[in-house]
Amino acid sequence: MARESESGFEIAPVYGPGDVAPGLEERLGEPGSYPYTRGVYPTMYTGRPWTMRQYAGFGTAQESNERYRHLVEQGTGGLSVAFDLPTQMGYDSDDPIAHGEVGKVGVAIDSLDDMRILFDQIPLDQVSTSMTINAPAAVLLVLYQLVGEEQGVDPSQLTGTIQNDVLKEYIARGTYIYPPQQSLRLITDIFRYCKAEIPRWNTISISGYHMAEAGATPAQEIAFTLADGIEYVRAAVATGQDVDEFAPRLAFFFVSRTTILEEVAKFRAARRIWADVMKNEFGAKDPKSHMLRFHTQTAGVQLTAQQPEVNLIRVAVQGLAAVLGGTQSLHTNSYDEAIALPTVKAATLALRTQQVLAYETDVTATVDPFAGSYVVEAMTDEVEAAARALMGRVEEMGGAVAAIEKGFQKSEIERSAYDVTKGIDSGERVVVGVNRYQSKQEERYEPLRVNPTIEQDQRDRLADLRARRDNDAVQRALADLKKAAATPSENVLYPMREALRELATVGEVCGALREVWGVYSPQEFF
Repeated sequence: MARESESGFEIAPVYGPGDVAPGLEERLGEPGSYPYTRGVYPTMYTGRPWTMRQYAGFGTAQESNERYRHLVEQGTGGLSVAFDLPTQMGYDSDDPIAHGEVGKVGVAIDSLDDMRILFDQIPLDQVSTSMTINAPAAVLLVLYQLVGEEQGVDPSQLTGTIQNDVLKEYIARGTYIYPPQQSLRLITDIFRYCKAEIPRWNTISISGYHMAEAGATPAQEIAFTLADGIEYVRAAVATGQDVDEFAPRLAFFFVSRTTILEEVAKFRAARRIWADVMKNEFGAKDPKSHMLRFHTQTAGVQLTAQQPEVNLIRVAVQGLAAVLGGTQSLHTNSYDEAIALPTVKAATLALRTQQVLAYETDVTATVDPFAGSYVVEAMTDEVEAAARALMGRVEEMGGAVAAIEKGFQKSEIERSAYDVTKGIDSGERVVVGVNRYQSKQEERYEPLRVNPTIEQDQRDRLADLRARRDNDAVQRALADLKKAAATPSENVLYPMREALRELATVGEVCGALREVWGVYSPQEFF
């Protein structure tokens, strides 16, 4: 009996040459060459493996700093910062709205003081840092730059990525602040600022991961992500920027599920579509502008609280799919993440999973191991066709922002999530340990717990900061920021940097922009 893929295609029991559409060689190309189906670099992992980047952050800046230093000692090649919800929403830890959430799902960062502690004894000229931050991305980027300068690191040496993808927040995640047009303004200001000030920084990580976690199929994930990417490129071009000036610094972020074959096909299809769009729609001439470079995280939504050790196997399979699909960097989830924040042991095991894939298997010995596979090539074509059809529907609505305002992407993803839930509830979709092969007696697990005094500690730190800083200088700097925000031709990151240097807080800076730009209020769609 034939099975269906996650995107709804029938998976045949046997594939052969007749299942692959004519013109395969043209669609494939060579590794490192247009249309980049086989990977963005000619040698891929045969020279060196992907960047092993572990996502971490909880509690105070001091606690997170200790975890980062442990991961660096254990061999991680890049850091990835998780921020708590108040920071993600642009509120300080002493704001009433932050009560109960400080330090819970990431680290609390309120000011330059916290950022200094977060990266204490971590050489920013030697470590690549990714920051999962969106609406306040500019604020955290500038704080990172200021800490680097205090370490004596020239901004031109800083490498890393800010997620900075607000459109997917309206679709799937919810940590937005400003209305879409003002968010696009801020993003294009970041593009221009980084070109001038931090040229090696990846200015955006256009993210399908969160859509997938919300229930998107592989085809929906890449369709809606690439549609958002097109919207960002159009916004930047509309400000007068040449596409080849900023496009090489664009990056993407996808999930990797346990369905290896379709995930590999998804990554190949995404590269091919993006190369075509950049070359033929935007006229990009630099080959680097055609390349879809991406980070991958294994699928947190597929991890289970039941029999959590089984998640080690899931994560290994998902990590393998990402590697076979040609990812540039990878985060492997910890086996206990369905229960609580990862323990040190679990985070270390997650990193070891990547190291085993890189150094104990032979998947890094050859470029693009699945090239020419009848099933993968057929599935790549199917995922590509489905994604292009969805992208066409977004275009018919006027682009990603217009489709978001109509609720299109959100409703499509919610429909897919409902289908998955129905499949699990009925037993048609097997989840080991949940609806089949349950264990009668689960082992006791002791989760990592966040210290409940963190919120008061952060409040005390903020009170001390406000007492010792030059508050008149802070207010002048915030006034300059509001003036720039009200002037479309001005880049808000320059006055923002000066305000943060004067020890303005994250909440104060975001609040200044709220005063000028307002906040986004989502509509209900029926």
